[in-house]
Amino acid sequence: MGTVLDSHFLALTAIVTVVYQFIFFIITALFKIDQVTDFAGSTNFVIIALLTLILKGTWHFRQIVLTLLVVVWGLRLGIFLLMRILQWGEDRRFDEMRGNLVKLIVFWTLQAVWVWTVSLPLTIVNASDGGGSLKPRDVIGWTMWVIGFLIEAAADQQKLSFKNSPENRGKWCDVGVWKYSRHPNYFGEILLWWGIFVAASPVLEGLEYLVILGPLFLTLLLLFVSGIPLLEASSDKKHGNLGAYRFYKKTTSPLIPLPRGVYGNLPGWCKAVFLLELPFYSRNLPEEADVS
Repeated sequence: MGTVLDSHFLALTAIVTVVYQFIFFIITALFKIDQVTDFAGSTNFVIIALLTLILKGTWHFRQIVLTLLVVVWGLRLGIFLLMRILQWGEDRRFDEMRGNLVKLIVFWTLQAVWVWTVSLPLTIVNASDGGGSLKPRDVIGWTMWVIGFLIEAAADQQKLSFKNSPENRGKWCDVGVWKYSRHPNYFGEILLWWGIFVAASPVLEGLEYLVILGPLFLTLLLLFVSGIPLLEASSDKKHGNLGAYRFYKKTTSPLIPLPRGVYGNLPGWCKAVFLLELPFYSRNLPEEADVS
């Protein structure tokens, strides 16, 4: 596969992403609504996946499978988030953004970068000739995607059902997969996108391996920027003075699902080094609620 072809597809997907996100940015800026934000991000992945597959027209089995996986993920997540925000009315993440144009611009720019970067492995696969026969890495990547997708979908639905139940008002979700991880939906999403990369790897050559920036960017974003840190801070402020919450946090893994009896008995250094229990996830807890 030639670098010229790569650059054409990369430029095309960048332009499409910027234009698509700009349209929704204008809508949110003018009408100050939250309902289309997550939908715009998820469906952008679908557009890139289908556009690159159709334009190349090679229709290799690897390309079709990976495109299908991204389309299924994007439609499932986009529709779920749209239905949820329509039910809830507003997204608290945007309370400080609706009237602040600069913050809105930063958010939508970051969302465009997220979509384009995370889509890179599939973009390169669809820009290629398909990469020849299937390899064990294809099956490994598809399996990772399936596991991640099922965990994310289950976590989303379980939390929605929990939040919609009147008796759970004001409580934190600790049912289903949430018993084993404080953020199982993020674990599922990270796992499935690393699966896409692994399944794309048989096609990659030389500098094309830089598309690892896609799943890496997603992982760093959720671990350090807009994912876990924001939700941990919000939960700690709401429930940090409750002993039951502190016990939940001490015995429940922040990301990688593990039985509470296992995780809760691990030393603090082990949690921090191997299981991503980062100190700043607890900076909003009272001092006596140290979970390390």
